[in-house]
Amino acid sequence: MALHSMLAAAVMTLLKLAAGLVSGSLGVLSDAAHSGLDMVGSMLTFFSVQVSDRPADEDHTYGHGKFENFSSFAEVLLMAVSSGWIIWEAIQRILHPTKDLQNLGWPVAVVLASIGVDFWRSRRLKAVADRTGSTALATDAFHFASDIWSSAAVLAGLCASWVGVRFGVPALRFADPLAAVVISLLILRLTIRLGHEAVSVLLDEIPKETRLRLITDVEQVPGVLGVEKARVRRAGANYFADLTLALPRRYTFEHTGELVQAATDAVHRALPEADVVIHTVPRQARAESIFDRVRAVAARNNVSVHELSVQSHQGRLRVEQHLELDESLPLLKAHDFVCVLEAEILREVPEIDGVLTHIESEPATIEQPEMVEENRRMEEVLRAVAAGLPEIVDVHEIIVGRNGEHVHLTCHCTLPDELPMQRVHEVITALEYRFKKECPEVYRVTIHPEPVTDNLR
Repeated sequence: MALHSMLAAAVMTLLKLAAGLVSGSLGVLSDAAHSGLDMVGSMLTFFSVQVSDRPADEDHTYGHGKFENFSSFAEVLLMAVSSGWIIWEAIQRILHPTKDLQNLGWPVAVVLASIGVDFWRSRRLKAVADRTGSTALATDAFHFASDIWSSAAVLAGLCASWVGVRFGVPALRFADPLAAVVISLLILRLTIRLGHEAVSVLLDEIPKETRLRLITDVEQVPGVLGVEKARVRRAGANYFADLTLALPRRYTFEHTGELVQAATDAVHRALPEADVVIHTVPRQARAESIFDRVRAVAARNNVSVHELSVQSHQGRLRVEQHLELDESLPLLKAHDFVCVLEAEILREVPEIDGVLTHIESEPATIEQPEMVEENRRMEEVLRAVAAGLPEIVDVHEIIVGRNGEHVHLTCHCTLPDELPMQRVHEVITALEYRFKKECPEVYRVTIHPEPVTDNLR
């Protein structure tokens, strides 16, 4: 369509130029100059449409759509120059009248043909622009629609000049240049509006309402805490949206991926077929519990905790958690890692006074046990059982408590620094099994392994 428009502009430019020279009409000559600029604009549109259809490459990662916007801006400049030149020539013709117009039949026929061609071009180009969203074709369509009014003004000036010559009315000799001035001013007014639109796109300006609607739709996606950054740009008929979303930090990768897809769908409701890039940042939700914050710390350290519980001991909160590590990891390295993790948990959750990391299978729940006095017999049994396991150096910090009808025991167990975690697990499991065999009334045993080096610090 752009190629047909360019060929039509070339033919009409030649016809108007010839008619203007024969008749001496400034209106027709101005219209010829206008059509010449139309031809240049059509060439720009043809070139820009060809280039903008190219896919993105290494040099143009957002595609080539802005070539259309640049073409529209260049065409607007040509329209402004054309209108300015026509106004200047018209003023000169008014201030310095020349001979009356001659041979008006041919110019009238050419102008009528031009109106018909411009009407056909503007309708076809507008239909294609509406279908494809091309700003260059839309500008071209408007340009040719404005040419209809320009040609109509030229035709009115020719007719008025003919009446002046035919009936001897001297004042009508100015009808031709006045018509050119009026239509040029109209084109300039519309050119300013088109120029603003072209510059806005080139400078990545979009309507505030569009961005606000996009943010509102995304923030309504369940799970999204907020939109921290939203950038939208346009290139040709294509939109690009770049958003940064705040999501609860406890979410898994899978859940985060589902939220990103839901947010992308929300963007497409505001900007259909937009190219969407979404970044996510973990944030603390207002309703996060102690469990959520402990798990968030573990996630930052690329580990997961489960069987999490919070206990109250003498009015102070203490966290117990089950942490899985590489079974071939030496105890010293595993303990150092756990110490760092526990220190970070204490900073993150200041209401907690202590953290005990162990292997446990109890459901996570907040318990409020009634503490009982230390049971000497259970402690002696535990030490006796530990003495039967050669890897155990000692057991200490033994605490016996009661939660309803259930008795539980916690302790620290010292083991060699280089003992692999697989063997550590086997030893403390054996300790727990043998102890509970001797003391079956104990419902739960929690054992925290630590290296010999840690007790020497």
